Amino acid sequence: MCLGIPGQLAELVPGTEGQLAVVDVAGVRRRVNIGLLEDEVLEVGDWVLIHVGFAMSKIDEAEAEVALASLHLLGQAYDEEVEALRASALGEEAAS
Repeated sequence: MCLGIPGQLAELVPGTEGQLAVVDVAGVRRRVNIGLLEDEVLEVGDWVLIHVGFAMSKIDEAEAEVALASLHLLGQAYDEEVEALRASALGEEAAS
């Protein structure tokens, strides 16, 4: 199952022309493509909704909290999605 999961921007990756960011998702840091949000002003601490490695929309903290609470209600599906994200973390993001 693929879900859109809220993540909080931890770092805009330099040298990628605004295309990549490190995002914290449930304690897992991973690079995501933020190129689809080129019309948005994104800063560290902002929340985005992520699907298959792409930030699909910028959301506010209240929306992120509601989405996370809803995802937790899914139980096993949410746990599997976070585990898949954790397993796909690369390099220094995996160590964070």
